[in-house]
Formats: sequence, C-alpha cells, structure tokens
Amino acid sequence: MLRRLLAVFLVFLLVCAGSAAGLWQWAQSRYTSPGQRLEAIVVQIPKGAGISAIVDVLARSGVLRDKAEQTLVPLFARLDGQASSLRAGEYSVPPDYSLADIVAMLASGRNQVLYSLTIPEGLTVHEALERVRGLDVLEGEITVTPNEGDLMPETYQVLRGDNRTTVVRRMMTAQASLLTDLWGKRVPGLPLKSPREALTLASVVEKETGVAAERRRVAGVFINRLRLGMPLQSDPTVIYGLARDTGSLGRLLTRKDLETDHAWNTYTRPGLPAGPIALPGRLALEAVLNPEISKDLYFVADGSGGHAFAETLDEHNRNVARWRKIQKN
Repeated sequence: MLRRLLAVFLVFLLVCAGSAAGLWQWAQSRYTSPGQRLEAIVVQIPKGAGISAIVDVLARSGVLRDKAEQTLVPLFARLDGQASSLRAGEYSVPPDYSLADIVAMLASGRNQVLYSLTIPEGLTVHEALERVRGLDVLEGEITVTPNEGDLMPETYQVLRGDNRTTVVRRMMTAQASLLTDLWGKRVPGLPLKSPREALTLASVVEKETGVAAERRRVAGVFINRLRLGMPLQSDPTVIYGLARDTGSLGRLLTRKDLETDHAWNTYTRPGLPAGPIALPGRLALEAVLNPEISKDLYFVADGSGGHAFAETLDEHNRNVARWRKIQKN
C-alpha cells in the first residue's frame, strides 16, 4: 500500500513538473512572439510612472491585448532587471513588436515620437523664440536671452516634454560651432575682424537675397564696399533698426526712414551695422567668408526674383531705371 501511494505521489510530482515546464515554455513563447497588432500605436508614458502604471497605460492603449500579457510584462521585466529602468516619453509601438521588444524599447528610449521645429533663415531671434514658445509639446519657460543672430536656422527634431531652454541652448551651440568652423576656413584678406562681424554681414546677405546662387556675389559687393570705405546702403539694416523684433515694417521703406539715423542704418553710417539683423544660415555664412571675387559695387532687383549687378554707378542707375519700369508695369 505504501509503495502504491509513493508511486502515485511521484507521478503527481512528475505531472506538476511537466505542467510547470510547459507553462514556463508557453510564457516565454508568448513574451517573445511577434505582435499581432494591425498598426503602430502611440503611447505616452508619464514621468515617474512605475511598472504597474506603465502596464496600465499599455493596456488602455491596446498595446497589451489581455490579462496574460499584462501579467507577463511586469514578470519578465523584473526577471530581466529592466522594470526600474523603463523611461517616460511618447512612443510609437510597431505592430509586430513582441512584449520583449516593447520592454526593451521602453528601457532604451528608442522609437520615441519626434516633432519638427523649423526655424527658417532670415527670422529675427525674437521670431525664432516665439516659434519655440508656440510648440506645445515643449515644456518650461525660456530662461536664456540669445543675441540677434546667435541661433542656427534649421529644422530641429524634438521630443514631447523637452525643455524649451534646452532646445534654445542647442540652437545657440549649433550656431556657435558652425561659425567657429567656417571662420577657421575663411579666405585671407577679408575686411572682417571677428566671427561676430562675419555673422553680422552674413545676416545682411541673408536678408538681401533668397537666391542661393547669388549669395556669394552679393557678399562680394559688400566686401568690396567695406574695402573701399563705402557705406553698405542696405535697406534691410534700416528696417531692422526700426522694427527689431520682426525685422519688418509692414509697409514700404520711405526716404525719411533712410535718413533716420540709428546704429543699424547703413545709409547714414559707414561700415557694418551695430550687429546682426537676422539669423543667417550656413550658405550666407559661407558666402561672406568666401565671397565671389568681382568689381561689383551695386545691385538692384531685376524683376525675376534675383538681382542685376553693376560695377559703376551709371550702369547701376540704368538697372534701377529698368527695375522701376518693371514695378510700374
């Protein structure tokens, strides 16, 4: 009788062991099998969320399909030592991601949703900062005050929850790094004493022409004028001095405007304006530090979106007359 009971007990243990092994094998298979979702699902994991709260978010969003998956995720995350390292953020979960892939994604921070913040060339620093403030996925106030020209105009990729001041510092670092690099590659003999002067002139070139192929030639005109001690006579510098936030008057420039003296008026004052008048991009900086060699001293709009260049005042006056005729027609 005892032997029979012992045999039954041993069989029971074997059955239990077999069942446990089978259950473990099923759990591992379910945890690592590709997902069956129909499309990517975006989930937002809040800051400070623990593993239980994260599982709730994944379940409510449809990433976890049933109670079994809601049990397996925290179980294996703890076994793998990842439960305490899952990161907050907004994630796009691919449809074929397994539960293991999802946990690894949250632990690494990959697949976070990126948002574009575009700062076009030619904006003032005030306009650029307004764009940063207006992007609602960013957080916090801007606590730095960059000078005009100090932000690199570019399209930046940011994450939901990124700090606005951190983003602005990133723009400042990018512009400073670019300016340092290009200043070191400048052609010799330029009438520019510092990187700041190069930034200032590049901002004028940026506002004078939006035609990429013209930038080096426009830069060459201003370099020639600086060498000769001629005033730059750039309309955008006058406009900036009168409307420093927007760089735009909202009306046509008048003769009175040109005669109103201020630190940015390159009609009333020789040399460069007091500082940059906008955010110059890489092409404008490159143009100023490697300008086209010519004898041009003048340029005026030609009606095609570009400019007509001239070496002499007589030739320039003829170009101006043609432009005025185009305007009139």
